[in-house]
Amino acid sequence: MSILTLFCKIDDFFLLYTQWQATHCLPETTTPETRGRPRQLHPSEVMTILIAFHQSNYRTFKHFYNRHVCVYWRAEFPHLVSYSRFVGLKKEVLMLLTLYLHAHFGECSGISFVDSTRLRVCDNKRISSHRVFAEHAGRSKTSMGWFYGFKLHLIINGKGELLGFQVSPGNTDDRQPLWELSSEDLFGNLYADKGYISKDLRELLNAQGINLIYKVRKNMNPLELSVSDEVLLKKRLIIESVIKELKTQTQVEHSRHRSFANFQVNVVAALIAYQLLETKPSVNLSELQANNDLPVLF
Repeated sequence: MSILTLFCKIDDFFLLYTQWQATHCLPETTTPETRGRPRQLHPSEVMTILIAFHQSNYRTFKHFYNRHVCVYWRAEFPHLVSYSRFVGLKKEVLMLLTLYLHAHFGECSGISFVDSTRLRVCDNKRISSHRVFAEHAGRSKTSMGWFYGFKLHLIINGKGELLGFQVSPGNTDDRQPLWELSSEDLFGNLYADKGYISKDLRELLNAQGINLIYKVRKNMNPLELSVSDEVLLKKRLIIESVIKELKTQTQVEHSRHRSFANFQVNVVAALIAYQLLETKPSVNLSELQANNDLPVLF
């Protein structure tokens, strides 16, 4: 996607948001005081640059801004500010980025997948001296070892599109955020791994029209699964591919954050960049049905 196309999409959304805000929110009675020169960079431009970074091959935003945006995109963004000033503007568009992401969520088709992944904020050797996320992050252990940071919880559909997300401290149980994520227009079968085993959670989701299906441990009684459920449960690895795309292509994880707000901006912008990808990991349901591995569900 070109930078012009991306900006047009974001600016159209911003115009719709301002129209909605004018009709649903009370007008401000006082004009907030501003110091120094007025804003030069429009929020749509800030959002465009943030998302474009996660679509690029740059590893650090500072290099992307100074060596690419300020060099090659001067004509597209004639009112660029310094890097330090731009970092200060990032947190001002957090709400707009979040609304834009929710507006571009995929549609639930009755087949969904859920999983979580770690978001480290520092190396394990620096945990004792790390102060930026002392009030927010947590220390926990995964199959890859110990880490300090957060967990990113995701729900996707069979096309690899995001249906919901949530960020929690690293020591949060995977099952806990699912109580809130399940309310996001979700229905049908939801496939998960062993980290979501819970009889109470399964009964609660059943009452909401969601059938939670997961692999059981060896010392547990197996769930009564249909042939289609067994096939789709094996296809749960699609969400692992989505997580890999997020970490390798859109860089949702890095350890150079200097504030919690900028960490949130980085995560949301990375998710938007992934959602705007033309090709995503997906499950070919028509091929499974043609091979008689999956009956027609709808």
